[in-house]
Amino acid sequence: MKKTFGLLGEKLDHSFSPLIHSFLGDYEYNIYEVSPDRLDSFMTERRFAGINVTIPYKQAVLPFCKTLSEEAQKIGCVNTIIKDDNGELHGYNTDYFGFKTMLEYGGINPAGKKVVVLGDGASARTVRAVLNDFGAMEIVTVSRLGENNYSNIAQHYDAELLVNTTPVGMFPNNGILPSCIKGFKQLTGIADLIYNPLKTKMMLDAGRLGIPCTNGLSMLVAQAELASRLFLDVADKNVDAGKSDMTKTKSIIGKVLSKIQNIAIIGMPGCGKSTVGRVLAEKMERQFVDIDEMIEATAGKSINEIFTTVSEDQFRDIETNALSEESKKSGLVIATGGGVVTRPENLDLLRQNSVIIYLKRDLSELKTTGRPLSNSVGIEKLAEQRLPLYEQWSDCTVQAGADVEQTATRILEIFEDFISKNN
Repeated sequence: MKKTFGLLGEKLDHSFSPLIHSFLGDYEYNIYEVSPDRLDSFMTERRFAGINVTIPYKQAVLPFCKTLSEEAQKIGCVNTIIKDDNGELHGYNTDYFGFKTMLEYGGINPAGKKVVVLGDGASARTVRAVLNDFGAMEIVTVSRLGENNYSNIAQHYDAELLVNTTPVGMFPNNGILPSCIKGFKQLTGIADLIYNPLKTKMMLDAGRLGIPCTNGLSMLVAQAELASRLFLDVADKNVDAGKSDMTKTKSIIGKVLSKIQNIAIIGMPGCGKSTVGRVLAEKMERQFVDIDEMIEATAGKSINEIFTTVSEDQFRDIETNALSEESKKSGLVIATGGGVVTRPENLDLLRQNSVIIYLKRDLSELKTTGRPLSNSVGIEKLAEQRLPLYEQWSDCTVQAGADVEQTATRILEIFEDFISKNN
């Protein structure tokens, strides 16, 4: 009989942990979404062989543990608990190992640097412990109510490294910033513990400023790998000082990204985005989302009919709202409207979770039936405006062929190659 493990937290609809653990061991891994008033009974009943623990219970579970590992004692919180044969619970902090791995994966070295840590919760405790052990010169914690807070953060704009441990900007509240980074003129790196979305607003802003950054997926994978070894009793009990197996970590990250990262298809009206997207989604066993079809379903009329009642600017507002809702999700194939690139803010919406594929087709082959702008403005004029934007926005370009199956297969190959090269 398989042992039962899982993740304990309050709101877990965003979690990738079950997927990650499916690559780590042959065991059952459940989601335990428990409200604060039920925590005592859950921990007393102990209907698990082991659990990972996330927000907001990393400190609340301490009284239930008979023993704590060295790092869990030092940090004052746990994220992994093992139940022994006598039913006693033993707490570990594999997040310590995870954050060390995250810094290594992101090529970030805190030694001798001033670091600003955003947030003062359980994750921040772990981050500060690792930063201390890495030899950070100065660690400043910025929180809402602390001595160093968001109203006086400017006095620390000389920081060289910024670490976000808050959930601000995490799914489903994408696009929110815990703090503006423009004032930090000496940053050499940003580490954002959020992994859903893959690129937060902070990371997207950092990219535009040329600041190296890394998200929390590598931390999540590394801590899960170590937790899995504890679950299966194949890890040294003094695990927190262990070294990461970066090859294994990268392999699992690649497998996770191949499941969760969206494929967003952009291109001229009539180039085949919807047709190819449906076939691709079927091949990948993914949900397919057509933004134009979503708009039509909501309005109860065709795109052509919508354009007879609203201006193009009003339509673009509707399109951006639809894209905002869908692009924050994971594991989709998304066919966008041809004019999605005319709104600059749509780029961040796509980049937060997607590999963007430009589906390119000769203008003479584009279908114009039922496409209001293609007919009123003209294909050549639209192409003049949009082709440079498709090139700028895309991660990869695929030439649309006559065979839809072959085109979909080519996109899948390019997607997998992109993940491999960028992991």
